[in-house]
Amino acid sequence: MKKFLIMILLLPLLLCAQEKNKLTADEKSGKQIAIGICDRTVFADTNFSWWYDSEYNNYEASVQTLDSIKSKLENVSITIVMGTWCSDSRKHVPAFLRILDDVKFNPAKLTLICVNRKKEAEGTNAKDLDIKFVPTLIIYKDEHEIGRIVETPQTILEADFKNILYGENQKKIEHE
Repeated sequence: MKKFLIMILLLPLLLCAQEKNKLTADEKSGKQIAIGICDRTVFADTNFSWWYDSEYNNYEASVQTLDSIKSKLENVSITIVMGTWCSDSRKHVPAFLRILDDVKFNPAKLTLICVNRKKEAEGTNAKDLDIKFVPTLIIYKDEHEIGRIVETPQTILEADFKNILYGENQKKIEHE
């Protein structure tokens, strides 16, 4: 009886849980792309691991900059909006995730949204985030947006991230 009650209580949660790491065919190339809310295990898929692993493993961030980032991560959360079809996403997202690993960023405070070429993903708030270019890395402090890195960093990823955390680069001007 106890197991039955637990199952009844958990059933709505299971039904409402969004499928993560969903793949679909890209409308332009026909190749598989990730769509919707994803976690980092999506990059283990052979459709993505060939570029993800290379960019992640080869990125070397400035240790001095990483040290200064570590002290500013309290109450910080990050949303990454990317397209697995996009060359800028393929380059910068693995590098940014490497930076987050190096500073021991709490993975529970990271949201990864993969979008199609229209910058949309069903079941996400991507439309509300005013995404014009991908990747867009949105940094929040106490649930308020404090800055973005849009498409490409102004300098290097870790320096732009540090500048946002220190209030030196509140919002990046998007490319025209």
